[in-house]
Amino acid sequence: MRFFRFFSFYILNLMERELVVDVSSNEITVALLEDKALAELSTELTTSHYSVGDIFLGKVTRLVPALNSAFIDIGDDKDAFVHYLDLGLNFRAQNHLTQQLISGKNDKEAFAQISKFDVLAKDGKMEDVLFVGQDVLVQVVKEPISSKGARVTAEISIAGRNIVLIPFADKVHISQKITSREERKRLERLMSSILPPNYGVVVRTVAEDKKTATLVPEVEALVRRWESCCEKMYKAESPQLMLREINRTSTILRDLLNVSFNSITVNDETVYREMQEYVSGIAPEQEKIVKLYEGNTPIFDYFNVSKQIRSSFGKLVPLRQGAYLVVEHTEALHVIDVNSGIRLRNTRDQEQHAFSVNMAAADEIARQLRLRDMGGILVVDFIDMDKVENRQLLFEKMKTLMENDRAKHNILPLSKFGLMQITRQRVRPVTVINTAEDCPGCNGTGKISASAVRFDETIENGLTYFVKQRNLSNITLKVHPYVAAFFTKGLISRRLRLMLRYRCRFNIRTDSSMGYLDAQWSDKKGNRLTVVN
Repeated sequence: MRFFRFFSFYILNLMERELVVDVSSNEITVALLEDKALAELSTELTTSHYSVGDIFLGKVTRLVPALNSAFIDIGDDKDAFVHYLDLGLNFRAQNHLTQQLISGKNDKEAFAQISKFDVLAKDGKMEDVLFVGQDVLVQVVKEPISSKGARVTAEISIAGRNIVLIPFADKVHISQKITSREERKRLERLMSSILPPNYGVVVRTVAEDKKTATLVPEVEALVRRWESCCEKMYKAESPQLMLREINRTSTILRDLLNVSFNSITVNDETVYREMQEYVSGIAPEQEKIVKLYEGNTPIFDYFNVSKQIRSSFGKLVPLRQGAYLVVEHTEALHVIDVNSGIRLRNTRDQEQHAFSVNMAAADEIARQLRLRDMGGILVVDFIDMDKVENRQLLFEKMKTLMENDRAKHNILPLSKFGLMQITRQRVRPVTVINTAEDCPGCNGTGKISASAVRFDETIENGLTYFVKQRNLSNITLKVHPYVAAFFTKGLISRRLRLMLRYRCRFNIRTDSSMGYLDAQWSDKKGNRLTVVN
């Protein structure tokens, strides 16, 4: 059993990891590929920002003694929620500094001069610490989900590549994944010698074997970020954003980038330069893995991401040989049902086939949890197995597969009903992508229009308009790959005949995300063109 877990973990760490970044006018989508398979997908709107990790000066709007908690106005539509235990042991010192800064009674070195305060009692009451109308410094730990507002904490932390800085603390915590006793002691001595007074730190797993030359500049940079937050609090009014977490793309790079990363490809020059600068700052030896994609095919089509999105986010997720998963979502519970399809029919060894399907399903389930970022309570209904050893092997494999998941989670063995319960940290809403498409013939109306029947005629009419009325000689048409094949197939293709007939340069580009009868026109500079009837 130990060999099985070790071998599986070894294989996981040999994976080829690639990051593909698609930048459009209104959003940035980041896809993490492991051995060419889509493992994680996240989208950040350019009109908003990534709120987890942001630090706000908020105002207490309501105390809830029954829950020993409070609601804080941080400027969102819904007030944020904080529990008494989320205030942190050093809340009194932090609150003293906050009140001094917002009242303008302290200078920029207030934090360094602050004296020690009594730690907060673990069994205390919220009404003894906070009052309605009080200004309080909080940090977002969970985004608003459904009808609930954001979850916040008053225990501030500022994350870096190798360490997490904790103001008002004085302890050094080492990641449990660093198992070497000598290395843990070395890191503890090193961090204790370089940390300024009134700061604590959590040393992350990637800091293993890192030297002073790497850790000292990072500590200094994180301290400067906290000091800038203190400067902004000087005479500030709530609610107000004090310190913004780095964008989601940089956050993913910070948390994921390691020696096993093979490439980072982005299709926008500005973002490419930002990512190259970021990578060179945290890992100079890996600067060359950042690449700029300049191909004509959409970047997600080139890396086969679009196809995987359509096949992975539906209610039914196919497995091999006819088996499939059924995924259902509620607000706090997710249910995954494993079905054998036609695979278990007409077979004598039901137990072995059930075990085979369940083991294959475990791989896909572990991927789906990360891909959809499913959090809360998850129940997996595996195919029933009678042998205890098969159940144990399935449980061990699921634990091994989930070791690569950065979210905190807990897995319970299969129950006698064949159910596996999993809890997974939820910090943002589950990713849901509608993979359904309108009928290409009727566009969902139930009626076939003339343009659908004579699509090639529509394209020719558009080309005629741009050449004769707009006097354009270089025109690009973006269509679905099936439509592109219709125009480009053959030695003397329809595209070539149209070019000769209208004496123009007619380029065909493909985009598999488009509908079968959708068409986008553009000129040689890439400017969008519209046909005017």
